[in-house]
Amino acid sequence: MTSIKAATYPIHFNEKAYTELANLIRFNNYSSIFILVDDNTLTHCYPRFMPLLETDKTIEVIQIDAGEVHKNIETCVGVWNVMTELGADRKSLLITLGGGVITDLGGFVASTFKRGIDFINIPTTLLSMVDASVGGKTGVDLGVLKNQIGLFANPKMVLLDPEYLHTLSAREIRSGTAEIIKYGMTHDIRLFNEIKDNAELNIVDLIHRSIEIKNEVVLEDPTEQNIRKVLNWGHTIGHGIESYFLDTPNKENLTHGEAIAIGMVCETYISSKILNFPSDKLKEVKKAIHAIYGKIEIKEEDFSSITGLMKHDKKNVGGEINFVLLKNYGDFQINCKVPNKLIIESLEYYNS
Repeated sequence: MTSIKAATYPIHFNEKAYTELANLIRFNNYSSIFILVDDNTLTHCYPRFMPLLETDKTIEVIQIDAGEVHKNIETCVGVWNVMTELGADRKSLLITLGGGVITDLGGFVASTFKRGIDFINIPTTLLSMVDASVGGKTGVDLGVLKNQIGLFANPKMVLLDPEYLHTLSAREIRSGTAEIIKYGMTHDIRLFNEIKDNAELNIVDLIHRSIEIKNEVVLEDPTEQNIRKVLNWGHTIGHGIESYFLDTPNKENLTHGEAIAIGMVCETYISSKILNFPSDKLKEVKKAIHAIYGKIEIKEEDFSSITGLMKHDKKNVGGEINFVLLKNYGDFQINCKVPNKLIIESLEYYNS
């Protein structure tokens, strides 16, 4: 599998990835190396990673609690304090070894510490491999509001090792496939069809193609002023649902992918009403999402809270909720205004 060249950094998949990592560390002559992990990756991924890390530099491991609930500025302060106590300087390197929370938060920590130190992303979940670790977005949540604090900052390298996928539960794998379905619906229907038809998945091929798509979009629009907004397909409603379930007592927390899957059904319904997305394909999307992720109950009394959270979406301008909508598979339109009544209808459609 060939490497991909992003704007200012390589994305390595192949068997030489760890050699490339060693070469980069040697070339930059870092003063020290910090590895950011959470409870899960310390147990399941760190033991694989360390024997493959070829360096004579000082290495310190910083562990944070796992989960979206810890993706906040308080956790960042804790990491900054530990790095300071351990003597980190502007020639230090931070390696993020984990899922999207680790790569998002770690990138933000590195890009702001002493006005910026180098970092390398090593995503260990399917979701982070196809989305969070690539594209230069870093950041944390503000309360229950997703990714409100952050900046664009590129890693020095992304290392993708599919062996880490063996540490994941079936639910976490399904969560990651939601982002692949997103790329399928917006750019390459083959990806959606492979997952929908329950074919024997070549997961490495799906990851590689997903990253190719994202990289092409990001190269054209690095800071999400225009075309990159398409990568938020399913996320406007999905983030509202994810935040609501995260913060509401007696609600089981959804994975990011589960929430985005619901969002894609809802936003496909809205697309059918505003842009005439074909009705037969709308039914196809709903059937596939329910088959893969099950049907998650969203009660009518939840609707207003979910739409309220959507008002804080980063794409919004002037208080108006901006959507990405589809005219058809692979044919999208950004900056679409959607009335609240239609958003409610879409949630009802998901439930039906």
